[in-house]
Amino acid sequence: MMFTKYSKIAYSGIAVLGLLFTQPVFAQAKIKKQATLDYSQYVDPLIGSAGHGHVFVGANVPFGAVQLGPANVFEGWDWCSGYNYASNTILGFTHTHLSGTGIGDLNDILLLPVTGKVPLTKGTKENMEQGYGSYFSHKNEISKAGYYSVLLDKYKIKAELTASERVGFHKYSFDSADDSHILLDLADGLGWDKPMKTFIKKTGKNSLVGYRLSKGWADDQRVFFAIEFSEPIVNMALYDSISSVKGNEGEAVRMKAVLDFNLKKGKTILVKVGISPVSYENALANIKTEIPHWDFAKTVQQAKTKWNAELNKIQIKADEETKKVFYTGLYHTMFAPSIFNDVNGDYRGTDKKVYEKAGFTNYTTFSLWDTYRALHPLYTITQPDKINDIVKSFLAIYQQQGRLPVWHLMGNETNTMNGNHSIAVIVDAYMKGFRDYDVNLAYEAIKKTSMQTRAGMNYAQKLEYIPADVELESVGNALEYAIDDWCVAQMAKAMNKQDDYEYFSKRAKLYELYFDSKTEFMRGKLKNGQWREPFNPLASSHREDDYVEGNAWQYTWLVPQDPYGLIKLFGSEEKFTKKLDSLFTQQEGVVGDNASPDISGFIGQYAQGNEPNHHIPYLYAYVGQPWKTAKLIHEIADKFYTSKPDGLCGNEDLGQMSAWYILSSMGFYSVNPANGIYVLGSPLVETATINHKNGLSFKMTAINYNKENIYIQKAEYKGKPYTKSYITQEMIVKGGELKLYMGSTPSTTWGVKKEDRPL
Repeated sequence: MMFTKYSKIAYSGIAVLGLLFTQPVFAQAKIKKQATLDYSQYVDPLIGSAGHGHVFVGANVPFGAVQLGPANVFEGWDWCSGYNYASNTILGFTHTHLSGTGIGDLNDILLLPVTGKVPLTKGTKENMEQGYGSYFSHKNEISKAGYYSVLLDKYKIKAELTASERVGFHKYSFDSADDSHILLDLADGLGWDKPMKTFIKKTGKNSLVGYRLSKGWADDQRVFFAIEFSEPIVNMALYDSISSVKGNEGEAVRMKAVLDFNLKKGKTILVKVGISPVSYENALANIKTEIPHWDFAKTVQQAKTKWNAELNKIQIKADEETKKVFYTGLYHTMFAPSIFNDVNGDYRGTDKKVYEKAGFTNYTTFSLWDTYRALHPLYTITQPDKINDIVKSFLAIYQQQGRLPVWHLMGNETNTMNGNHSIAVIVDAYMKGFRDYDVNLAYEAIKKTSMQTRAGMNYAQKLEYIPADVELESVGNALEYAIDDWCVAQMAKAMNKQDDYEYFSKRAKLYELYFDSKTEFMRGKLKNGQWREPFNPLASSHREDDYVEGNAWQYTWLVPQDPYGLIKLFGSEEKFTKKLDSLFTQQEGVVGDNASPDISGFIGQYAQGNEPNHHIPYLYAYVGQPWKTAKLIHEIADKFYTSKPDGLCGNEDLGQMSAWYILSSMGFYSVNPANGIYVLGSPLVETATINHKNGLSFKMTAINYNKENIYIQKAEYKGKPYTKSYITQEMIVKGGELKLYMGSTPSTTWGVKKEDRPL
C-alpha cells in the first residue's frame, strides 16, 4: 500500500487537511483523574530471568541510569544481564546492567560486603570458598519494583538495594562479630567487557571517587563514580588486580579496594554510589541532589512511588495472574532508554566531548532493531513527555557521529543489527505531532542516514537489489531498509518535498525484488540475477546467510509498511492467506549448523521470541479474516507469557517483547511502526484504561469477555457503531471508550469488508 490513503489517516497533530502542529492535540473534554493504585504489587522482576529472557534483576527507577543488582558467576549467553535464575552465586552488586539483550556488557562498579578474610579473586560456580562471592538461596531473595534483597550465605550478611535515577543505595546488615569489610572491584565487567583504565581515590573518612574506562560492546565506555559510606573507613588497601598499591589513590587497569569498617555484630552500614558519564565531581553532585539523606526506607518508598506513577498510566481489569504478567511487562518496558546525563544536564557525547547543561534529557541504550516495532509507538501513548527528548538525543548523536544511531550504548555506536530504525522512531513522532526539536535538522538526519553506503545501502540508492553473493544478510538488510525508506517518504511528503517523496517511495518498494513467486518466499538473489541455490526456507545460521536471526519462512512477511503490496505479490488474497496459514502449521524445525538461539517461541515456523515476527499474526486483518488474528494472539499469550522465571520465550530486548504483550493485551498492535494505525486483534483483559497526563483517558472495554469469548463480534466507539478493524492514534489521545463485544465464535461480518480493513 504505497500510500494513496495516507492523507486520510487522522493523526494526533495532523488533521486530514495537512495542518501541522508542534504538539499532540488532545480532546477538550476531560474526565475525573483516576486514583493512583499500587500496581507495583503485581510486578515480579524475576519473570524472564530464567531461560533466554535475559532481564535485569535488581533495583532501579523508570528509565534510570543506575540499574543496581546482583552479579552471578558468568556462565554464558543466558547471563547477558549479569543474572540468571538458574544461578545460586553472587559475586557482588553492580550499578549498570542491560535488560534482555543478546550481548553482554556493563556490570560496572562491583561492591561486595565481606566478613573475615577478603580474597582478591572471584569465586567460581564450583568453589565460592576460595574466592570472593557467596552462594545464596532464592528462598532468601526478595525482588520488587525499586527494591532487591538477598542473604549472602557465606558471610551471613543481608544485602538490600534501592536506587534513584543516578544513585545506587545499598544497605548491608552484618550478623557476625567477624571483621567487616566492603570490596570494591573495578577489574571485571560482564561477558565482552574488559577494563582499560580504572581509578580509585579516598577523598575523606567516609568517601571515595573514581572511574572505570572499559572496552566491550560499548567500545569506549566511561563511568565515573562517587561513593559515600554511613560509617568511617578504618583502613583502605588498594590493589592492581592482586598487586598492592600504596597510598590513598591508584590508577591501573584492574583497580580494587578492600575497605575495613569497625562494626559490631548486627550493625548496619549504608552506601550511596552516584555515577556519571562526565566526572566524579558530577557523580557526587548527583548523590547530593537525588539522595542527600541516609533514610534507606524513604528511598525505597520513593522508588515505589515512581514506579506506581508509571504503572498507573494503564489501568486494567483482569484476573490476578494476568495482572502479574501485564504489570511486570509494563515494568520491563521502562528500563531503557536510560538517562545519560547528570542532574546539571552534562553528558558525554558520541564524539567523547562533554556537553554541558544540555537543555534536554539525554538518553542512551537504544535497541532500535527491536524497539521501533512496538515499544516506541507505545511510548507515544504512555510517555508523551519523553518523545521530544528521545528525538533530541538522536539528533545529538547524528551531529556527533554523522548519522543517526543504530544500536547506541553508553555514548557508543555498536552498529549492532540491521536497518536505520531511528528513522522510523523520528518519523512516527513527527507524524503524531511531536515537534519540540529542530524539524529541519531531523529531516536532514533521516535523509543523510538513508544515503549511507554501508551494508548494501549503495544498491538501494541505485534502486537495485543487494546481491547475496556480495553482501551478507542481503534480504534481512533490504527488507528493513524498505521500512525506513517508506518512513522517509512520508515525512518528505508532509514537508512538501515531492522529489524526495517519489524517490524514497520507490526505494520502499524494493522489497518486491526479493520475492520469488515460484516458491512464494523472500530470497537472496545473486549479482547475475539468479536466485541463490540451493534454497531451504527452513535454513538459518547466526548472521551468516541472507536473513538475520531468522529464515525465509519468517522474513517473507517483513513488509509491515505495505501489507497490501505484499498480498499483491502473492497474486491474490487466497494465495496470501494460504501461505500465511502454513507459517503457523509448518512443523519442521529450523535447520542450520549455527542456528541463532534468538529464534524461539515457535508456533509452526512463527517465532514469537524474535522481533521481526511480532506483527505477523495481525496480517490477517488485511485480508478480512481478523478472527485468525484473535485466535493466535491468545495462543501466543498463553504459551509464551507466564508469571514463572522463564515466563518469556526469548530475549526481552529492552522492552520490545513486553511491549508486544502490553499493546496486544489492550486489543491492538502497531503493525506499521510509523503510520498512527493500530490493528485490532483480541483483548487479553476485560478493560484497559490509558490515562493521559492531562487527565484524559482512552478506555477499551471487552464486553462479555472470558477465555472462550475471544472473537470481536462488533465494536462501538464513543457510543456509536465502529466497523473498522483498526483504531488510530488520534482516537487514543483524544480519549473516549472503545467497546468490543466478544463472542466464542468468529464473526462473519466484523472487519471483513475491504473498506473496514486497516489503512
